[in-house]
Amino acid sequence: MQSLILAQQGEGTDWFAEPWVRIVIILGAAVLVTLVSRLVVVRFRRKLEGTASVTQELNLQRATTLTGALSTGLVVVIWVLAILMALGELDQNIAPLLASAGVAGVALGFGAQSLVKDTLSGFFILLENQFGVGDNVDVQTPSGRVAGRVESLSLRITALRAFDGTLHFVPNGNILVASNRSKGWARAIVDVRAAYGEDVEHMRSILEELFTELEGDRTLSEWIHEAPNVLGVERMGQDALVLRVVADTRPSKVMDVERLLRERISRRLTEKGIKIPVIPVAATGPGPDGR
Repeated sequence: MQSLILAQQGEGTDWFAEPWVRIVIILGAAVLVTLVSRLVVVRFRRKLEGTASVTQELNLQRATTLTGALSTGLVVVIWVLAILMALGELDQNIAPLLASAGVAGVALGFGAQSLVKDTLSGFFILLENQFGVGDNVDVQTPSGRVAGRVESLSLRITALRAFDGTLHFVPNGNILVASNRSKGWARAIVDVRAAYGEDVEHMRSILEELFTELEGDRTLSEWIHEAPNVLGVERMGQDALVLRVVADTRPSKVMDVERLLRERISRRLTEKGIKIPVIPVAATGPGPDGR
């Protein structure tokens, strides 16, 4: 009886010792790890997508780009390791393969280091949600500053449409500093010039009265978070005092709010007989004809 049990154990040991059995186990483990990694990536994607909102489409695009790159990278690593282990079970000398892969990796690293840098930078821009399609951004690059609206964003490159219509293509690895003007809130700033003979407190009361009335403006109330506020005298110019008015706004409506405030302030000050000093022609610089 004991000899029969030992024989059965020996047969089992011999069966697991077969190379093809170990190769099947390795490939099966690779398939299992691949499935598990895909489940992890799917959960990661759902977390990135978040809840439904007005930016849901952009979140989906960002999540798709990130998870696609992550899933591809994991699959490549898993199956390269599995193939190398399978070749080792067939008594194949994988040292030359590893050496060749190392040399190829070094050559690729030197030849495509900018591509790798751009891809990694783009991955972290998307992962950290620094900016996205539709945002107004200023980016500082080794060649200078580039500003515009993000039209497209990939792992390698960011396309910015400038105000004059020029489309700039910026490699993500060249972005040193990115300033996003479309995140959270922005601030509209309007400087109001007042002659030295005007009563500053009187002007302040006029502006505050105007801003109280503007709270009932439906269009403006949708653009700003709080009513505009007079900070006070910002500076004393050569021919006028400068009062600064600020308002916290939606990022996409900063210029619209500034234009509207200038229009309403100018109209109200004219109605109240407040004189606004004219900027001397010499201070404005040369005109289009160079004079």
